[in-house]
Amino acid sequence: MNSSQILLNAVLFAMIFSVALDLKPADFVRVAKHPLPVIAGLIAQFLLLPIATFIATLILDLPANIEAGMLLVAACPCGSLSNFVTHYSRGNTALSVSITAVANVIALIMTPTNFAWMVANNPNTAAWLKEIAVDPGMIWINLAIILALPLTLGLLTRHYFPAFSDKVRRPMGQFAVAALFAFVIVALVRDRHMFLMGIGGLFVIVVLHNATGLAIGYASGALARLSHADRKALTFETGMQNSGLALAIIGSQFDADVGMVIVAGLWGTWHIVSGFSLAHYWRSRTIRNEACLTQE
Repeated sequence: MNSSQILLNAVLFAMIFSVALDLKPADFVRVAKHPLPVIAGLIAQFLLLPIATFIATLILDLPANIEAGMLLVAACPCGSLSNFVTHYSRGNTALSVSITAVANVIALIMTPTNFAWMVANNPNTAAWLKEIAVDPGMIWINLAIILALPLTLGLLTRHYFPAFSDKVRRPMGQFAVAALFAFVIVALVRDRHMFLMGIGGLFVIVVLHNATGLAIGYASGALARLSHADRKALTFETGMQNSGLALAIIGSQFDADVGMVIVAGLWGTWHIVSGFSLAHYWRSRTIRNEACLTQE
């Protein structure tokens, strides 16, 4: 892990910690009593998005390594960044955290399984079929360090030091958002050569693929007749995949194939932009609605 990855993980740690300062154990008790939203989120993430991606690769008929990259991203679980984005949008953060935790455990089986069947059944990528084994250590380190540890520390801080929590949660959240946007800008500048290489069309595909994931998440929540706050959580849990995990698998199993790396790398940059843009829109609407109700 290089210095930039360590720094990004530190920012994500701070994000989840600041999110946890706004949570209470009662939030998770409500989720446990009503498991339908979690189930709907897992179905959207591990069933609907992979199937939609598989169908899209059959229709688009792209180079095999590009299609393999798309399939791998769709097979990966959600990342912890979705928790912060859900919180920022005024969505159900406890539901988001619950789905992320369960999804990362299920991914030990579902990520290699989904990727294997999709690649094997796509004529274009059949030759690419390889045995992949997701390193359990990678999943558990991600789950423990980036999610469970800051979440636990945040909940304990909220419980034992409520005054301190109220004092630091807002500035910590603002710092995390600013730092993340700085990473996005750096990533966009760093990857500008990709567009100069004539892959603008590939960027469009990544944007549409990500939009599909976001739409599937929201539609799943709507079909399950969930609240708008729950739909926000499902939207980001389905549309913000763990592209870092995808890049790790590509590096270890596919010799860092350039096409696959570009797909996962562009997704990793773009889903932050799309996720925060949508979250900001929803947050602004919620604030305006609350202001209108107050005036009335």
